[in-house]
Amino acid sequence: MEGPGNPLAMVVKVVAVLLVITSSCWGRKEKDLQGRWELLLENAGIAAMHTIVMHNNKVIMFDRPNHGSNITRTSPPCTNVRPPLPIDSDCWAHSIEYDIATNKVRPLHILTDTWCSSGALSSNGTLVQTGGWGPAGAFNVRYYTPCSDGTCDWVESVTEKMLGPRWYASDQILPDNRIIVVGGTDNQFNYEFVPKRSGEGLFDLPFLNQTNDFEQNNLYPFLHLSSDGNIFIFANRDSILLDYKNNKVIRTFPTMPGGGARNYPSTGSSVMLPLDFSNGFKTVEIMICGGAPVGSFSRSEANKKSNGQVYLEALKSCGRMEITSENPVWEMEDMPGPRVLNDMIILPTGEILIINGARNGSAGWQDARIPVLNPWLYRAENPAGKRFTVLAPSTIPRMYHSTANLLPDGRILAAGSNANDNYTFTDDVYSKTELRVDAYSPYYLDPVYNRIRPNITYVKPWAAIPYGSEFLVNFTVSGKLSSDVRFHVYAPPFTSHSWSMNQRMLSLAAASPIVKEKKSGKRFYWVVLTAPPSPVAAPSGFYMLTIVNGGVPSQAQWIHFG
Repeated sequence: MEGPGNPLAMVVKVVAVLLVITSSCWGRKEKDLQGRWELLLENAGIAAMHTIVMHNNKVIMFDRPNHGSNITRTSPPCTNVRPPLPIDSDCWAHSIEYDIATNKVRPLHILTDTWCSSGALSSNGTLVQTGGWGPAGAFNVRYYTPCSDGTCDWVESVTEKMLGPRWYASDQILPDNRIIVVGGTDNQFNYEFVPKRSGEGLFDLPFLNQTNDFEQNNLYPFLHLSSDGNIFIFANRDSILLDYKNNKVIRTFPTMPGGGARNYPSTGSSVMLPLDFSNGFKTVEIMICGGAPVGSFSRSEANKKSNGQVYLEALKSCGRMEITSENPVWEMEDMPGPRVLNDMIILPTGEILIINGARNGSAGWQDARIPVLNPWLYRAENPAGKRFTVLAPSTIPRMYHSTANLLPDGRILAAGSNANDNYTFTDDVYSKTELRVDAYSPYYLDPVYNRIRPNITYVKPWAAIPYGSEFLVNFTVSGKLSSDVRFHVYAPPFTSHSWSMNQRMLSLAAASPIVKEKKSGKRFYWVVLTAPPSPVAAPSGFYMLTIVNGGVPSQAQWIHFG
């Protein structure tokens, strides 16, 4: 057991601990849940089409290298022209590293075309980034390994290439630390792996052909690693469970009701609800919200030059399905309004935030109208009809090519939005390029909760915590400890096109009792947590650990499983 002293001996000596129930924010009224917005950067230099939070508390953002830029890599003056790819001499930056602590950006050098690509974090925290557009992007694999000295940058793989062009594909990290890459345009009804084993090629997936309609509507398929090690794949409105090791569909799920489609370009979003130790992390429930009626993309695209477009109202329905049930069925409910191009983020509390997007239209250049500025809070444990709360609105429309990511301090970073082939700064709020970055602070960050907000003072360093093992965490609370204390770990996703790939939260088991001491006027606690049992429950890598006391989360600390 790690940590100062001998905490387990202290645990043995304690017969019981009085856990005083404090005022909890779970029951706060709607007016107290609004949260607030803060502008972080007036000009990040790029429109953040792709984003991911790294374990060194930096956020990697990038666009496409021939799309536009307002930030340079080097000092010589430049003109914003489209050079040939790969870009060896271009002095414009198309990727940045955002430092959360200093609120500053560092320009990075990305060479090949990352337009509408995908990615996942490997076990050691390296971003593995796949695909993109055209010969200068679709077959490429790129790596970004975080560093502490400000010298790290993108590396293009010389040896690893995609066998199929991966434009609008999805990535999922696997228990063996490989990445499965699924789908894409140009009839890529197949999948492949990074890295590949000797002689390994493409694997056919007829399901993608079956879900391919006249608008496609099955791009960026939703992938979730289920508790049996197989992959849940949702495309258009249908879903399967894929045994990728044997290239076999082992389960077909009911068609999602509600009409319309949920994947690009009728872009909704998907999330796996938090997994829980109480059932061995076995129960898996998927939630999918938003999207557009079939035909929305075609109508939005029609007669662009003559301004004859029609923007159909987006879908307002959500569906939840327990995919591990013997008889899975979709439980449908309505959101507060229609929404397309929406991101879904798991908050440290386990609640879901639905953010960004539009009321009408679809994904695509200038194919959406009427931004939805209010985030919506979703509480899965509430009864149907009482799960949604409308929150404080942003002043910045975030539509096509926008992103949202959970930060370790509990804020949501919102960035991007660009519905043009290049960067355009007109007064058209529906299509101008958005270089501003802002942050949404949910209700739980209100200072009124500071007395019951935990502060993690010790957790095992970045050395990997073995699966199923116990590890020690110390924390303080200024006020009283609630009877409802939870310990959550969160895998940060790669976010693009309203799809947070590999987003995952687990609620961990804690030994009882928690030992309480008084130190410096604060209540000081030791707790022994149990790591997830296997990389099926939690693929190897870095996770944000958060302690939630009566609905109030601590700032996260990074830990490493594997």
